[in-house]
Amino acid sequence: MAATRSARARKAAAEAGALSTVTIDVGADDSFVYRIACAQCTTAASARATGRTERRPWSTYRPGADNGYLAAMDRWTFHLTERHPDEDAPCLAYLEAAQQRLHERRDQG
Repeated sequence: MAATRSARARKAAAEAGALSTVTIDVGADDSFVYRIACAQCTTAASARATGRTERRPWSTYRPGADNGYLAAMDRWTFHLTERHPDEDAPCLAYLEAAQQRLHERRDQG
């Protein structure tokens, strides 16, 4: 039996650590779309309707198809190591594997 969306979100939140907020949406192709947001960092985002720039929580979500569990967790792991080097999270155990996947994607592109 496949894990439910809420069970997947709980697992991802546990792996991501205390600074994270994890949500999972369902994409147009019925796949799970992971969004891991940082509780401390914000980023500028333009609000098209008003033409102003807003501050929003930093998030792993990227437009396009690359928002599965591994892609989101890899981006989150890199964010933690770059912006919060003293933070401890279970996902940091996979940093070396995330770096390897990044190098492989860069070599393909």
